[in-house]
Amino acid sequence: MERLRALRRTTWAGSGLQRAQSFLILATLLYRASHLTVGVLAVAQHRQGHPVQYLGLAAALGLSLLLYGTALARGWFDRRFVWADVLVTGCLLPFALYVWGGVRETPALGWAMLLGGSASAVVSVALPRIQALTALVALVVTHLIGYHLVGASRAVLGGHVNSLLSSAVMTWVFWWYLRRQGRLLDEANARALAAETQKARYAERLQHHRALHDTVLATLTTLAAGGIDANAPEVRERCAKEAAYLRRLIQQTADEVPHPEMGAALEEAVSSAESLRLRVTAQYHELPPVPPEVAAAFADAAREALNNVRRHAGTGHAYLTATGVPDDPAAPGRPGGAVVTVVDRGPGFDPDHPVSGLGLRRSVRERMAEVGGHATVDTAPGEGVRVELRWPA
Repeated sequence: MERLRALRRTTWAGSGLQRAQSFLILATLLYRASHLTVGVLAVAQHRQGHPVQYLGLAAALGLSLLLYGTALARGWFDRRFVWADVLVTGCLLPFALYVWGGVRETPALGWAMLLGGSASAVVSVALPRIQALTALVALVVTHLIGYHLVGASRAVLGGHVNSLLSSAVMTWVFWWYLRRQGRLLDEANARALAAETQKARYAERLQHHRALHDTVLATLTTLAAGGIDANAPEVRERCAKEAAYLRRLIQQTADEVPHPEMGAALEEAVSSAESLRLRVTAQYHELPPVPPEVAAAFADAAREALNNVRRHAGTGHAYLTATGVPDDPAAPGRPGGAVVTVVDRGPGFDPDHPVSGLGLRRSVRERMAEVGGHATVDTAPGEGVRVELRWPA
């Protein structure tokens, strides 16, 4: 079971593709940071430099923050900002330095041309093929025209164009390899998780078999032997409890077997209430693995809610439903939680004047709050009571 929880945590940490994307964002960010460092040093050496040079450096810094900041926040590059970086930083900046910044020498223009290399790296992985080729052509043409204007040698021009294209090709190769490895990792994790889940389900079935052997089968064997009176009140009560247990097992499909820890804890709370002659209709659906203290809090709070039904509702019948909550799409990698509801069809009460002795505050709300959960009570006179337990809050 520990291995199954570890595999689930690995899945929650992100798929192989998400990890590949995060790595590539970081790698290209460091590549851009190295080029910006060269720009800062180059502009700083010319203390009497033209203000346009400082403005150009500021624009490159701003666009870099926008491009990589949104990529880190969203998990991948926004194509709009990629194109803005290509057009402004990679294409317009060198010409602006030449026309308005007084740049007439190759070294003074080199730092701006370097930014085209880190722009090409992002282009090769963030844009569709046709768009990527178009952007690369625009960057190459900028290099050819820009270095021709400042009279750069063919060696300098060839070296920078080679660096620009090599950056694009190598980044694309890295991206292809990382995606492939990510898919292989996801497939391996899926196989391992399926195997561990199958083992957990088999262990769960063995638990149920033992429970059936000790309860339902023992009762039927005793009745078949004729050793007890089948109409005796205690025998009928035991048969009713075991019938309710069988009903819950039948309702659980292969994909709805409750997680052993939480499912067993809730089942114990239900059995405890049934032993006090409260009829409980319980249903479970895709319960997630939760920490032991959370499972205990759910069970204790549910037990107190069932006790309140037995003591105050006057119906002798309660309904318990437990279900998993899907992952939150607004928080990738964060696992979902669970919700347990206990409902009765009794007379209810005025929530502004609760009945004394209900134990809702200490035994229900405080227990859930201690583990980061939340409990709510929905009731009105004549409307019954609905207690909802939710984790996380």
